[in-house]
Amino acid sequence: MATPVIGLCAAYEEARWGFWAQRAAIVPDTYLGKVRAAGGVPLGLIPDARATGHPELLLDRIDGLLLIGGVDVEPETYGGVRTERTEATVPERDAFELALARAALARDLPVLGICRGMQILNVAAGGTLHEHLLDAGFGEHRPVPGKLDQTTFHEIDVVPDTHAAALSGGGVQLVNSHHHQGVAAVGTDAVVTAWSIPDRVPEAIEFPSRRYALGVQWHPEADQLHHALTGFVTVAARTAKEDQPA
Repeated sequence: MATPVIGLCAAYEEARWGFWAQRAAIVPDTYLGKVRAAGGVPLGLIPDARATGHPELLLDRIDGLLLIGGVDVEPETYGGVRTERTEATVPERDAFELALARAALARDLPVLGICRGMQILNVAAGGTLHEHLLDAGFGEHRPVPGKLDQTTFHEIDVVPDTHAAALSGGGVQLVNSHHHQGVAAVGTDAVVTAWSIPDRVPEAIEFPSRRYALGVQWHPEADQLHHALTGFVTVAARTAKEDQPA
């Protein structure tokens, strides 16, 4: 089996390291570790206007696309309107990730979206988001901002024999969540394959017509969960093998 290169869309934030404090592209080590453990080679993808206009510049060089968590998705990307509930956004990152996600779906490149990444994947397919889940009548899914500890764990109901079930297990499962936006209208060709209990917020979407296109609202990369990204990386490895010269 070929060793797949997994492109991870980096966050674009103010960061501190050593003596420095400036804007930086960031890929948390938790994601890198889970990709490596599954057999992939992680590669950070930095927001770039040229790649936003021509996603093939990057997608031609990777075997799978991983959309990681982060700040709010800008409401105008899904036809919404900014309100006082809108938190920090990075429009440059939104445009970059939406372009890559749409192109990945179009060419059937394996793609996994985590938390914000699931929301990006849904918007890329023409879906919409709830700007603030509490205002939409759902429960609290971010009990302690900035933490993924035991307070963030809750039950979900996962459809068996799906990519989501291969990641977490089917039926009732315990996962962690940290978000205040959530999937509203589901994107074209996507289906919901997991819901939170009891408020029924979509916790996973996937695209049955694609070889692997999955978004999960929880954080399988977190140390507290033993979820492996093996399914995603294995399909990406097949993609890598297909691209090898005969």
